[in-house]
Amino acid sequence: MKYNPYIVALTGGIGSGKSTVANFFNNLNINIIDSDIIAHKIIQPNTLAFQTIIKRYGYSILNNKGDIVRSYLRKIIFQNQIERNWLNSLLHPLINIKTQKLKNNVSSSYLIWVVPLLIENELQYQADRILVVDTNEITQLQRVQIRDKLSISQIKTIMKTQTTRQQRLFYANDVIVNNGTIDHVFSQVIKLHKIYLLLSKNKENI
Repeated sequence: MKYNPYIVALTGGIGSGKSTVANFFNNLNINIIDSDIIAHKIIQPNTLAFQTIIKRYGYSILNNKGDIVRSYLRKIIFQNQIERNWLNSLLHPLINIKTQKLKNNVSSSYLIWVVPLLIENELQYQADRILVVDTNEITQLQRVQIRDKLSISQIKTIMKTQTTRQQRLFYANDVIVNNGTIDHVFSQVIKLHKIYLLLSKNKENI
């Protein structure tokens, strides 16, 4: 019989700390499927997506090693809705195919499926439960500015393309507040881990 894992979709705005939370779950031996990591892999050199992107935008978006500089690509798509739609139509089907393959190989009691644009792409219905990593806007701006070396105006432009904080919280079954210390985040993960283990057992018995 095909294994049907209990799926917890993890989402949150840019700079909310999704990767940090996912890493904590991974340290608890929970399988992680991260849409961003998949997206990064499918635009590696010599892939079909890579060749299609270069054909549209040219070699100026490559670094010295021949890899796509994601910050260049991000600058293009967040300034132009048409280009953003074009790239999404190229990558999303490929991401979905890879995601489904990975779901078939899940070995942990439940799965953490990291999807930054879960609500925006109406994927929330593919999960058993939705976990939102929530943080205030000031903290988001500070984190992204340090991490990605972007201006405040650039970060706010990206944030405008994402759903609102209130909308994410509306769909959330669980919320991890990430405004404080790493230890506080980890304690929230531990509590949810225990809940998800119970929920996954209940699904197995259905």
